[in-house]
Amino acid sequence: MEKEQICEIKNKLRDVPGGKYLAVRHPLEDGDPTWECPPLELPATAQIKTETYELYPGIELSYNYFLADRFHFHHHHKGTVLSVDHCRRGRIGWEMRGGLSLYFGSGDLSFHATDKCSDSFITLPLGYYEGLSVSMDPLVLKEQCPSLLKEAQVDTAALCRKFCGSRETAALPASSCIEHIFSEVYDLPERMKLPYLKLKCQELLMFLSMTEAGAALPLDPYHSEQVEIIRRIHDQITDDLSRRYTIDGLARQYHINSASLKEIFKSVYGMPVASYMKQYRISRAAVLLRETGDSIAAISRAVGYESQSKFSAAFKDIMKILPTDYRRQYL
Repeated sequence: MEKEQICEIKNKLRDVPGGKYLAVRHPLEDGDPTWECPPLELPATAQIKTETYELYPGIELSYNYFLADRFHFHHHHKGTVLSVDHCRRGRIGWEMRGGLSLYFGSGDLSFHATDKCSDSFITLPLGYYEGLSVSMDPLVLKEQCPSLLKEAQVDTAALCRKFCGSRETAALPASSCIEHIFSEVYDLPERMKLPYLKLKCQELLMFLSMTEAGAALPLDPYHSEQVEIIRRIHDQITDDLSRRYTIDGLARQYHINSASLKEIFKSVYGMPVASYMKQYRISRAAVLLRETGDSIAAISRAVGYESQSKFSAAFKDIMKILPTDYRRQYL
């Protein structure tokens, strides 16, 4: 599944050279889109693309496609601008002002004032991210509000206070309502994109206007030093899958409380350590089954299973097929 998601994002990035950031902007008035490659220090294998549509005065929507591990990002925005971010695939984290890190993942909706991330490091724990951002300037919208939003009495300044008041950042966890709004906006034909996005943006704002403030949860912030420790732990436990580690042993090695280790790991990588490692081991095993002639017994040992029967059961639990049948598909 992860391989398929990465392939989908690579397809969206086929016009972006390795090590480059491509920014495409579609103007509010009729006109050709502008293309530029802003200077951004990226590894040679990283690819970044944003495609922005100006929908109304004060409202724009950006599609974001990232293949990277971590990069520094800087943009200019007024402090009054509210950003609503939806994650379609992967996970993303911002190391924001004050040394705090915030993460959210697939299906989640996050809110923050854009001055909080105007100069930040973006981290992709899974190495990829696809999502979109809706940016709204309440000062502009107060003077030039779309007629449908005006009729619905949507107050974007009130939305800012509701979702980013004293907390500054918040999130709505994945739900069927959020999925309904965003399920159709990622793969639109070009001729339908602008009118459809205008409709969907208004639907989103009316949905948020009806949403109770208590439904949005504060994103758990962690100090960047703690997150860096978790990344080092992640690198260690995924480096040699034939070895297994205990939470208590890792906590002692890295001088971190075991409860904090589990909590921050789940926030960064989207699932508990044990669940993540099971997925990671089986994903690696799937690659070995496809690309090598190693025996299933050897592969099971290579990814940390001494018992081939336990490996087969875990593989079927994750992949919904036995490893022997999975390999047969690629012969």
